[in-house]
Amino acid sequence: MSTFLARRRTGLLTSAIAAALALTTAGPTTTAAATPQPQVRFVAHLDIANGQRPENITLEPGGSAVVTFAYSRQIARISRDGTVRVLATLPQPPAGSTTPALSNPFLGGIVRTHDGTLYFLYATGSSDLTGVWRLRPGGTPRRIAALPAEGLPNGLALDSQERQLYVADSVLGTVWRVPVTGGGPTRWSTAPELASDGFLGANGLKIRNDAVWVSNLDKGTVLRIPVTGHGTAGRVETRTTGLVDIDDFAFTGHGDTLLAAINADNEIALVEPSGAHTIVLTGADGLENPTSLAVRGTTAYVASGAYFTDDDPNLLAARIAPPK
Repeated sequence: MSTFLARRRTGLLTSAIAAALALTTAGPTTTAAATPQPQVRFVAHLDIANGQRPENITLEPGGSAVVTFAYSRQIARISRDGTVRVLATLPQPPAGSTTPALSNPFLGGIVRTHDGTLYFLYATGSSDLTGVWRLRPGGTPRRIAALPAEGLPNGLALDSQERQLYVADSVLGTVWRVPVTGGGPTRWSTAPELASDGFLGANGLKIRNDAVWVSNLDKGTVLRIPVTGHGTAGRVETRTTGLVDIDDFAFTGHGDTLLAAINADNEIALVEPSGAHTIVLTGADGLENPTSLAVRGTTAYVASGAYFTDDDPNLLAARIAPPK
């Protein structure tokens, strides 16, 4: 999602208590000075003046989070005490470059391998920079795979067993596959369910039990695409509908229950395996256009980019009880 968009939608769902997931929320905490209850806490209030709008998040073993700042071209670590350290700044695109759908350069999905290597997506509208990038610990960022300049690489997931990266392209309605070693991308799926409905289609992406899961922002769906024995894309299954403006999502445990960030509506939805969904966090808990989530144990971390509120981009931590 972008701060440069005039496109906004109203909420489709009302706040509810999820029986399948005990997630305790606080009272109203709409400003940076407010103090939420212990079950929902601010990890960090970020610097909007310096472009610290988190788009995607990956967790480190020590409890820190690494995020992409969408429009400042930066990768940063947010420590447990809220300290922000910029790890890398991506090159400025050539003059005249225009990123599809968003206009400005855009840093999207990010994943981390066990040795601390980071892979992330950069879209600029220029063929020399758009693609998959890698940052090794202590190193400098390097592009390892080019992706079409007319696309918008957004969601990213790592299949560590197969050593493959999967990329959701929100403009081209495509899931790409790229080896972690780099090289030419494979157009893994162009199923019509991935296409946009005027703005952005395929968005968040995760690997789960031999399948690629993808959210579609415009259509409000979460899709499951099996990975066949030959590594190709199987038949698309629509697992839930009615979540228009869904951005990223994260699974809560070993099953198929997930939490979804509903960006424009300042909501987090709990989506059960049946496809039923309820709202478990709202702007009253500190959400400001949530962009992405990550779950570790009984804690869900939620990044908010404040693209429309333009107030308090932040990182929240909420305690959850995974479903049995």
